[in-house]
Amino acid sequence: MQITDRREVETGRITGTLPVRGGPGLPVWMVCGESDGPTLVLTAGVHGCEYVGILALRQLFAQLSPARLRGRVILLPLVNGEGFYAGSKRVVPSDGKNINRVFPPPAEGTIAQEIAQTVVEQIYPEADFLLDLHGGDVNEAMTPLVFFPATAAPDVCAQARAAAQHLEVLYRIPSTAQNGLYSYAAQCGIPALLMEVGGMGLWTEEQVELELRSIQSLMGYLDMGSAPVKNNRQQEAEEMCYAEAEVSGFWFPEIKTEQKISAGQMLGRIENLEGRILQTIRARWDGMALYHTVSLGVTTGDALVAYGKIG
Repeated sequence: MQITDRREVETGRITGTLPVRGGPGLPVWMVCGESDGPTLVLTAGVHGCEYVGILALRQLFAQLSPARLRGRVILLPLVNGEGFYAGSKRVVPSDGKNINRVFPPPAEGTIAQEIAQTVVEQIYPEADFLLDLHGGDVNEAMTPLVFFPATAAPDVCAQARAAAQHLEVLYRIPSTAQNGLYSYAAQCGIPALLMEVGGMGLWTEEQVELELRSIQSLMGYLDMGSAPVKNNRQQEAEEMCYAEAEVSGFWFPEIKTEQKISAGQMLGRIENLEGRILQTIRARWDGMALYHTVSLGVTTGDALVAYGKIG
């Protein structure tokens, strides 16, 4: 890892920057344990308005003690700093790209792609496990949940799924995505998870504490010094449905997060400016609403609602 501006703030606690071609560098923090062990990578702020993970990593870095740690923890607390400071939904403002949609990145590209390239080149080779912290963006109401890879190598998927059961969120979702920071890491052979806590551009101390407890439990599961806590209340989705806007218009959701839904139930509708219904979304089967868009205005292709069959 090529860290510039490297500074050891205390013995075993390091801050610095990862250079990004054509843009500002990525802040990187590292805590090195006094005994050998695995390397856990924690990332946050891929989407600039998803705040819980950013704050959780700030607190975690302040709390971690090298004397009580086996291995290393590498933290990227603000992957999309430009989006964070601009209050930008999902994308890097200067190129309009969503970092979580540009993996694997080209050898040379726009700033979002260069950030992704830096993560692939500088961070992936260091990681034994990776946890990417997200939360519903300013336009999303989100049920706390964790995504684990379902299309990587079988041993990678199995390791990630087992680790997910030590996070404090109640729902575990298999994902076929391959173009995000965590999902491409899994394709590269790194067990990885994406945890969602928060939403609508809001955060609470309780949500930050939930993430901190989850990370400590994950570290325990990885034998890094903490005590693991298996979440026996967590349930896994057997199947997921992600509904998108077929047209631009006014979006009116008719469900809430963590609401049980029935086959055929109306989940929401899109109307035009004059009030004519352009699209309706009904549940394909019984399940649980896991997130939905709260924005009144939506455009073609926008995510509207996701629900799952919960086992």
